Amino acid sequence: MIGTFLNPVLAVLRKDLQSELRTRYAMSALIMFIVSTISIIVFAIGGGTSRSDVLAGMLWVVIFFSSMSGLSRTFVSEEERGTAMTLQLLVPPSVVLFGKLLFNVLLVIGMNILAVALYSFLMTGFTVTSPGLFSLTLILGSGGLAASSTIIAAIIAKANTKGPLFPVLALPILLPLLVVVINMTRLSMEGGDISESVGEFQFLIAYIIVIITASNLLFEYIWRD
Repeated sequence: MIGTFLNPVLAVLRKDLQSELRTRYAMSALIMFIVSTISIIVFAIGGGTSRSDVLAGMLWVVIFFSSMSGLSRTFVSEEERGTAMTLQLLVPPSVVLFGKLLFNVLLVIGMNILAVALYSFLMTGFTVTSPGLFSLTLILGSGGLAASSTIIAAIIAKANTKGPLFPVLALPILLPLLVVVINMTRLSMEGGDISESVGEFQFLIAYIIVIITASNLLFEYIWRD
């Protein structure tokens, strides 16, 4: 039973990976936005040292807007290439949703690793003293970001004004997530312990479960509209 669902999900994931490796649209957009945004922040600060909460906030601002530039075409590309109808005929909507979700999770995690590495190298004062707390924050934050972006990308694929609509819809949904991960990133810089952030971790896990559950319930109506 699990195999009959998982195999087509992995097939959709493999299709998206192969398509991305050919075009490199999302990867190029993400890398360029990360590099340019962090460079602007470095020049604006002028090599000075900022507070931990400011540095944590700027990191997740970079991650948020990088995601907006790279993940918005998750379903738009299917509509433009005319492959959306083929997917609708071949596999159930839930298979498409989870295949796209896995692709976005991999993309966001890779993007976040690059952003953190570059940010740590260029930003004076950004030092993580609790790597365990920071790693869990990055993983759960990436999962929540990918889950929300996937269903939002499906919604805007059906709209006429696709570009500006994505960040407008994403910000209210992602704002609670961003507030929590910024606070947890600050704690990881200040030497906080995982035991001090149990409530925040519970929130992030609940957030991901709620978003994925709601997406699974709504996606069929969005996808077949």
